[in-house]
Amino acid sequence: MSAMEVQRFSKTLGLLVVLHSAAIAKDDDGWLMKAPTEVRAIEGYPVVLPCSFTHPHHTHPSSMHVVWTLGHGRAATVLFRCTSLNNSQQCQSKINQDNRYRLEGNHRNHDISLRINSVTLKDSDRYYCRVELAAHPHTSFENKLGTRLRVEAAPRILSLSAEGTETSGFKAVCRVQGSPLPDVQWIAPDGVEGDTSFLLSQEATGQYRTSSQLLDVKPGGQYICAASNSLGKDQATLYVLPLSPERSTAKSSFSLLVLLLALALGTKLLLALGVGAWVIKRRFNSSVDH
Repeated sequence: MSAMEVQRFSKTLGLLVVLHSAAIAKDDDGWLMKAPTEVRAIEGYPVVLPCSFTHPHHTHPSSMHVVWTLGHGRAATVLFRCTSLNNSQQCQSKINQDNRYRLEGNHRNHDISLRINSVTLKDSDRYYCRVELAAHPHTSFENKLGTRLRVEAAPRILSLSAEGTETSGFKAVCRVQGSPLPDVQWIAPDGVEGDTSFLLSQEATGQYRTSSQLLDVKPGGQYICAASNSLGKDQATLYVLPLSPERSTAKSSFSLLVLLLALALGTKLLLALGVGAWVIKRRFNSSVDH
């Protein structure tokens, strides 16, 4: 096979992969909308949600609205909407619209792809593209299957803290964010990993935060929470302060004071009992003499 044939075969294979991953929605009136079933993105970077359409008419609709929503049907939330009137090459969006969203494609070329800048984990959702004909208020065509956006992010430790009291004991709690959901391991002072920790809680399915705790944390110890997923790693160190000498001295002084008070009270009680016994004995002897 020649180099040119290999290149042609590679292009054909790439086209087949794209077509396989795309969802095609065909309307009874001859409209056809094509969009991928899923798009993956990295947190903090822009992403484009592809969507294109064809229609049965020989001429392009002179006026139209391009709409992108979260959700489908009456419960849908409109994220982006722009309007093109009188064969305009521009699709004008509202002034107060979130500027993270903008039309990436050329609607006059049947491309209404949406660009989202600086995606976050909260942008993970299912998106729907739609075309509305301005001349026919109740006529619209959309991709009813939608495109699932999956935003992935390297682990990030949100907080690491010690909780508890001297009486009940201390534990270390590590709260982590990431997608895929990170694995959490602890590195204790002796350098042993993993087995000393267990999952404390995990939010509802599909969320991207988890917490892990380490029991029996000792004052004066240093503990490392390490989180990892397929995109990277993050770790943080917790140092549990030892009991201060002043606090220990104060505690000892308090205990000594309590002991001295108890001894003083005991001595007074014994003295009172002795005096009482002496008085009773004297009165008894005096009554016998008479």
